[in-house]
Amino acid sequence: MDKDLIIKQIIQHKKQPNLRYQLKERTEVFTNLLFYTLFDIETPVDSNLEALEIEFDKLVNLACWDTQKPCKKVWENYIATLPEVLKKLNLDAEATVNCDPASLSIEEVYMAYPGFYAIAIYRLAHELYKIGFPLVPRLMTEYAHRQTGVDINPGAKIGNSFHIDHGTGVVIGETAIIMNDVKIYQGVTLGGLFVAKHLQQTKRHPTIENNVTIYANATILGGETTIGANSIIGGNAWLTNSVPPNSTVFHSPEIKIKTNTHV
Repeated sequence: MDKDLIIKQIIQHKKQPNLRYQLKERTEVFTNLLFYTLFDIETPVDSNLEALEIEFDKLVNLACWDTQKPCKKVWENYIATLPEVLKKLNLDAEATVNCDPASLSIEEVYMAYPGFYAIAIYRLAHELYKIGFPLVPRLMTEYAHRQTGVDINPGAKIGNSFHIDHGTGVVIGETAIIMNDVKIYQGVTLGGLFVAKHLQQTKRHPTIENNVTIYANATILGGETTIGANSIIGGNAWLTNSVPPNSTVFHSPEIKIKTNTHV
């Protein structure tokens, strides 16, 4: 075995000069610190904001490969959004405690509900996404995805009082639009009708209007698909076309009961 040759060949095939997995690890540190700063009552906000700025500078050094984009200017604009983000997240938590008969307290929602955690990290990542900060928003939502099974692209637009129950298997695509007072359950997909790279700059995912409930494992696809306000989408429904406001859509399974004729 020629060890030196193997080392040389591995180095030759490491072709991505900006691929530093330290960025992924530092993003997770930043995300945890940010979550505690906003929610944990014993975490001091003032000193934590200073610590967050230090962590953010590390992300800037790792993520901002384009020297023409001054990423260091992002921080002050970002922290200015945090009070409004926290206000929205409190509304999300209240929506959950009001919707779910299994919730015993609002504290339980903040600490134990994977849907709420995924929404929280999405909202925090979305503000960085809007600013155009590279890669970190996606790493934040993927961190939440690994922990909760809820995959929300940071580019999605989500209104107030959003509730995800159970959460596992939920997928919300980059160009999805979700308005206010929407409730979705486990396994729901808001996805693209088909995948092609040339569609990158187009709206590929559906629009969900106000006060819609989407039950478990429903699939809604397509950028031109709109679910009208006050509608209910039943479990396992498959939709690629719009439905008007006040609709009820449900899947009717074909059930065949096999009887045993042998005695």
